[in-house]
Amino acid sequence: MTRQLPWRLADAPDAPFPPAETALRQPDGLLAVGGDLHPLRLLNAYAGGIFPWFSDGEPILWWSPDPRMVFRTDGVHLSSRFRRQLRASPWEVTADTAFTQVMRACAGAPRAGQDGTWISPAMVDAYSHLHDLGFAHSFEVWDQQDLVGGIYGVSIGQMFFGESMFSGASGGSKVALAALAATLNDWGWPLIDAQVENPHLLRMGAIHLSREAFLQQVRHAVQQPGRESPWTQALGRLPARALAGG
Repeated sequence: MTRQLPWRLADAPDAPFPPAETALRQPDGLLAVGGDLHPLRLLNAYAGGIFPWFSDGEPILWWSPDPRMVFRTDGVHLSSRFRRQLRASPWEVTADTAFTQVMRACAGAPRAGQDGTWISPAMVDAYSHLHDLGFAHSFEVWDQQDLVGGIYGVSIGQMFFGESMFSGASGGSKVALAALAATLNDWGWPLIDAQVENPHLLRMGAIHLSREAFLQQVRHAVQQPGRESPWTQALGRLPARALAGG
């Protein structure tokens, strides 16, 4: 029998989550409520295909929707027109040089159909802590000294769980996502979790996976050897024009 209310988490940060397969259908994917943003709880959540999403002042809500939106790391699509623009672009991409700045820019980015942001100060603090521990990463897009785009998320093993991205100039988030995907693909990582459906992500090549298929891939990927943190030196300063292809 399907539960009508989400599971309430115990206070201990290592308290187990219920299986993601038991998430509610309405609202889609709501699995549990409560707990905190302790690093151990966050890592246990992501490794189980679960993520927090809630508004400031509300109890923490934990989700595992079905289907799941993902990018294959070789499947990010940039239009021919945008690629032509990139070939003349002076922008450069770095990794892990401005994590908290990227998070705050994502928090301040306007989003269609949304009033405010789920990226509260508590979320910034929690994920910045994960970054310090080597489990959260950002890709930054620079026009000289100006941050014009970025993306951040959580990595466990060889799985990257995307959280948010922003554009400070037209195309900035596209470049950040494309650079992240190209880098992970070079490393042999298969997927980027994009969580829930979004028309912009679909246009860029995101696909749906059933929750069952997503969890199967996550459970394998998180057991694989990851990449030493920070990722700054591994990426260097990548010219955005290198993402334009031939």
